[in-house]
Amino acid sequence: MNVSVAPSSIVLSQARPITVAVLAMGGQGGGVLVDWIVALAERRGWFAQSTSVPGVAQRTGATIYYIEMIAPDTSKPDRHPVLSLMPAPGKVDIVIGAELMEAGRAILRGLVSPDRTLLIGSSHRSLAVIEKTAPGDGTADAAQVYEAANVAANRFIAFDMAEIADATGSVVSSVLFGALAGSGALPFATEDFEATIRAAGVGVDASLRAFAAGRERAVAMVKQDPQIKPVAKPPLARHFPRLEPIGHAGYDALVARAQQLPPEVHGIVAAGLQRVVDYQDVAYGSEYLDRLEAMPREATGLLQAFAKYLAVAMAYDDVIRVADLKTRAGRFDRVRREVRAGDDQVVAITEFFHPRIEEMAGLLPPVLGEKVERNERLARLIDRGRKLRTTSPSAFLLLYGVAGLRRFRRRTLRHAREMRHLDEWAQRVRKFAGSDPALATAVCEARRLVGGYSDTHSRGESKFDKVMLASERLASRPDAAEWVQRLTKVALKDADGAELDGALRTVETLFEDA
Repeated sequence: MNVSVAPSSIVLSQARPITVAVLAMGGQGGGVLVDWIVALAERRGWFAQSTSVPGVAQRTGATIYYIEMIAPDTSKPDRHPVLSLMPAPGKVDIVIGAELMEAGRAILRGLVSPDRTLLIGSSHRSLAVIEKTAPGDGTADAAQVYEAANVAANRFIAFDMAEIADATGSVVSSVLFGALAGSGALPFATEDFEATIRAAGVGVDASLRAFAAGRERAVAMVKQDPQIKPVAKPPLARHFPRLEPIGHAGYDALVARAQQLPPEVHGIVAAGLQRVVDYQDVAYGSEYLDRLEAMPREATGLLQAFAKYLAVAMAYDDVIRVADLKTRAGRFDRVRREVRAGDDQVVAITEFFHPRIEEMAGLLPPVLGEKVERNERLARLIDRGRKLRTTSPSAFLLLYGVAGLRRFRRRTLRHAREMRHLDEWAQRVRKFAGSDPALATAVCEARRLVGGYSDTHSRGESKFDKVMLASERLASRPDAAEWVQRLTKVALKDADGAELDGALRTVETLFEDA
């Protein structure tokens, strides 16, 4: 039986609710965290309500959850609260960011205010789309978020909760729940938080471990100086493989050749050799050493740079490579580990492909490929994109067959173009090496502009070609290497190429009076 209450009989509660905003991305357990907070409040007899606004653009599924909770007015039990459906700037008591830039996004939205807001955030990073697609290192500066949070929030609590989640076999949401408990912002006992986790009945032991670790860290941070700074992590040490035989006759012969190079470059050469052999075959590794041995050996810094970027250039991304990587057994094992799938759970992986006509024509012999590339009707058909579930037999076998085309790669249009472009670059490096090793090294390092797949590769290659033309123009100047380095840095940060074009115009002014 449904019982309705006439609106006129409801007397609104005048007490102010506690307001909580949670910003999280898919896979971080934001929905679970919100359910726990609501269940926690209701366990204590409070009124609680949650809403969510999903997003799928720049944060790949970032969602804003909003919770309002209010204690019942025991003196006037006939009063029923009306809770808001969305947060209002300046009126949020607790903001929780499941990742550092989500905390920053909350600040930009005005959800964090210095007079009332406790800001809790994990200091780890999950890069946004704009950070991933930027040429070079597009990672946003975490220090700016810390600086803004220390000003915008009444109190800021942040530490690497993803690290704790991994160590305890749980997810970030459990650590965030612990940090919320440790902050003391909610009028509930630790036992209430723990009982809420137990009542959910899923992953209880791991969640409680993560909760306890998160609570302990938050309690410690509350006792510290409220102005917190990002923890500087030591730079990752470079670990090169050893240049030594592995018991394969063909590969061991390449190792013996490579060992004749200066010892200072053995580590990077070993890494490059492994990369190109894995990419193609032992014969391709021999081509790698042929090009490397043609370089002057006096300047070891130049030789190291050339060995690195030569391997990257030879192991370019094409359709064959993409198919190969997506069908390797190790990838499926890694995905299962990342999603923490149990032995009895089935994991489905859906791949999104959007190759251009250039990628498909690149699989064909040069003459035929160039003809297909000019077919506008076929280009429109291919441009629709495809979705394939590689965990299904048909899609897996399709990609596995494409990966098997590796044996024909040297006869394809794409390979012919890549090798022609590579040889032009290598020839330029050798030419500059005799007169200006610093310029030759800068030209080597400019090769990092070229990478990625499809449109990303084309844009990078276009900017690289512009820098190479400028290097020829600058070769007569004593500061040529500095200018090439400067142009490379501009190109790496310049997605559309406008700033690079401006820098190139500046280069031209250097020769106006000459």
